[in-house]
Amino acid sequence: MLDLTFEAPKPKVIQGAKSDWELVIGMEIHAQVASNAKLFSGASTQFGAEPNSNVAFVDAAMPGMLPVINEFCVEQAVRTGLGLKAQINLFSAFDRKNYFYPDLPQGYQISQLYHPIVGEGEVLVEMSPGVARLVRIERIHLEQDAGKSIHDMDPTMSFVDLNRTGVALMEIVSRPDIRGPEEAAAYVTKLRQILRYLGTCDGNMQNGNLRADVNVSVCRPGQYEKYQATQDFAHLGTRCELKNMNSMRFIQMAIDYEARRQIAILEDGGSITQETRLYDPDKNETRSMRSKEEAHDYRYFPDPDLLPLEIEQEWVDHIRDTMPELPDAKKARFMADFGLTDYDANVLTADLESGAFFEQVAQGRDGKQAANWVINELFGRLNKEGRSIADSPVSSGQLGGVLDLLASGEITGKMAKDLFEIVWTEGGNPAEIAAREGMKQVTDTGAIEAALDALIAANPAQVEKARVNAKLAGWFTGQVLKATGGKANPAVVNEMVAKKLGL
Repeated sequence: MLDLTFEAPKPKVIQGAKSDWELVIGMEIHAQVASNAKLFSGASTQFGAEPNSNVAFVDAAMPGMLPVINEFCVEQAVRTGLGLKAQINLFSAFDRKNYFYPDLPQGYQISQLYHPIVGEGEVLVEMSPGVARLVRIERIHLEQDAGKSIHDMDPTMSFVDLNRTGVALMEIVSRPDIRGPEEAAAYVTKLRQILRYLGTCDGNMQNGNLRADVNVSVCRPGQYEKYQATQDFAHLGTRCELKNMNSMRFIQMAIDYEARRQIAILEDGGSITQETRLYDPDKNETRSMRSKEEAHDYRYFPDPDLLPLEIEQEWVDHIRDTMPELPDAKKARFMADFGLTDYDANVLTADLESGAFFEQVAQGRDGKQAANWVINELFGRLNKEGRSIADSPVSSGQLGGVLDLLASGEITGKMAKDLFEIVWTEGGNPAEIAAREGMKQVTDTGAIEAALDALIAANPAQVEKARVNAKLAGWFTGQVLKATGGKANPAVVNEMVAKKLGL
């Protein structure tokens, strides 16, 4: 495992007009379960389908239609809990959350309040190389998503698309352990990475498949420590919820604005109203959406159409046995097996595709060299052209072929880059391209020696300078490489220059 030093959360201190304040943040992440069917119906979850084309009778709340639990969605929730080192509850139950949703035909949401499927867990957030903080997970519960209201198609009417209605969501609720905007973004990034490794959520924030509700409050220095000692939330100040955040940058900007807004109100003698707010990125401000309801306001009660969910420990153990290697474990293995730095290992384990590509390239080769080429040459070019690794014109086999030629001494580093460029634009077998293009390093010592002898004879003054200062011998190496069109083996040339000049 990774060798990490655990650090207590460092609060973001904001200087108000009268005193200093500290930030306290808790998050509720809504992650769409990766499933082809919805939570209580067989309707498709395909994104981008025609409006109201992925709607079953259950989703439309037709009379007499009863929900039927999707077992795969339950399995995905269990897998997520195991990935977050959380308690899996063998008994859980669904409740009705009664609230007016204009785009949820039932008039209530099926969720889990009293008996969630997953209990307490944790997320390890690495804030800097070797230094991590722990964010505690309070619970994960399954619930159905609402539909989508569309307000910009007609000046007098709103339309409703029910395609998302009933799609399975995992609501991942953290403790108020996050103490600053950067830490909040790092937490969401790490959680998203874990979910994608697990295959339980694709993490696509642009499509709304991963959304964050951010609870923000401010308190005076020392109050958070009192909360930790007493678990009394009153020490943390009144929180406001920033709803449906789907950008790491906007999450940070919204938290910073909201904290300063609350501080200004408190220092002016006012009080904070617990409410739900929306963030406007164009104006960089939050605005009130509705008062924040408590659980009793939603009139929760057990859903009479769904029996309690009872799962067997044997099934949970089977899911545990089929768990994939998670990011922290992969990073530790890459550092141990391939000798990578913390930074390189972080880059290469950022997502599953990058890690798999690197591992194919590095297999049986120099790990550090493979990492250097994957990160600098391949990723650099992909980023420049706005491509993903799935769209890379150079396969792991082709890049490995370039590195094999480089390792055998058949081509130089410059030739390798030229060869990479040809493979990128034209494709093909690197060895065949190198042969066709005459990309072969000159290792014939006779030819190198002849070129060097000619240089020495024509430049006696330079010879004397090099014998006085060995660093100047590099001039001869450069001239030989130039004379051979860059094809001479630099190591052979350096060795011969030193021998000829008596260095």
